[in-house]
Amino acid sequence: MTIQRVCVYCASSRQIDAAYLKAANRLGQVLAQHSVTIVYGGGAVGSMGQLADGALAEGGKVIGILPRFMNDLEWGHKGLTELRLVHDLHERKRLMIGGADAVIALPGGCGTLEELFEAITWKRLGLYFNPIVIVNTRDFFRPALELLERCIQERFMDPRHRELWSAAELPEDVIPAIQNAPRWPAEAREFAAI
Repeated sequence: MTIQRVCVYCASSRQIDAAYLKAANRLGQVLAQHSVTIVYGGGAVGSMGQLADGALAEGGKVIGILPRFMNDLEWGHKGLTELRLVHDLHERKRLMIGGADAVIALPGGCGTLEELFEAITWKRLGLYFNPIVIVNTRDFFRPALELLERCIQERFMDPRHRELWSAAELPEDVIPAIQNAPRWPAEAREFAAI
């Protein structure tokens, strides 16, 4: 699989552990070293800023998608390859995932979790077909992964839905995880409601 462009969900918190910032920066470096364009939320701080800074330091291409009200609050990263201003969060999310060869989720708060679960839902419904990789820094996503497994065990989801996502422990594991992700079939809509 050729990976040209990825959508990365990540956080803007300034108070997180340095391990999360380091992992975000390293992911940016790794993606840039593989000539992968990053599309993300456009922020300048937290793991958002570190992701962009890591990629830019390696000569990578980084596109930020930022709602105008966030730009008015000066949340946008000033050094990006491109910063696109949009009307609202719905437009932002649609543009971020549109054309992405993969979705990557770094640890984050409610916004990141909402974006991740929306991507999984879209894939489950056959609206998005490409890999979704969860970067499990410091085992952050273990409770979420356990919850998804519980959904399967309690029959809210089908066992085949385990193939909607994969987890990577380290930023260096993300490219192989994308390349080795199970193919989500075009006929996915047939068992979306199972």
